[in-house]
Amino acid sequence: MNITKNLFFTALIGAFTLTMYSCKSKKLVAKPEPAPVSKPTPPAEEKKPTPPPPPKEEEAPAEKPNFNLDNIQFEFNSFVLKTSSFAILDKAVAEMKKAPEAKFELHGHSSAEGTPEHNMSLSVDRANAVKSYFVNAGLSGDKFKIIGHGEKDPITSNASEEGRAVNRRTEIKVQN
Repeated sequence: MNITKNLFFTALIGAFTLTMYSCKSKKLVAKPEPAPVSKPTPPAEEKKPTPPPPPKEEEAPAEKPNFNLDNIQFEFNSFVLKTSSFAILDKAVAEMKKAPEAKFELHGHSSAEGTPEHNMSLSVDRANAVKSYFVNAGLSGDKFKIIGHGEKDPITSNASEEGRAVNRRTEIKVQN
């Protein structure tokens, strides 16, 4: 009988507890905001004499942009930039931003493989790929003039693959 009473009271307490939690909670009475307390005014500070401004150092003249950049290289029979050229192009963008009024010529070149017409078209596409990189980096497309040279004007011999790889390039020159 004792066990039955204990179970009954335990069940009753559990039911009561569940009932209390399941009832909608009553709104709490809003606490009144405390009365504003005036802060004591701090004592007046004596004005200290302002120190003289430090002597102005002569400003260094703005660094002139350096447009003597290495050649921008491309894969064989393609106007897709080599990843090794990205650092050169990023440096070129930084230098071009130093001279916002300057205009540039992008000279595209190709190696001697393929027909002269194909090489001329490829060299123009390579120069346009560099221009696109610059425009995507925030430079104005009006700053650039595209010039294709095809396979003429190689900087090294086209007799070896290493030489041909060097000749697949775009050069950046400042317009006069």
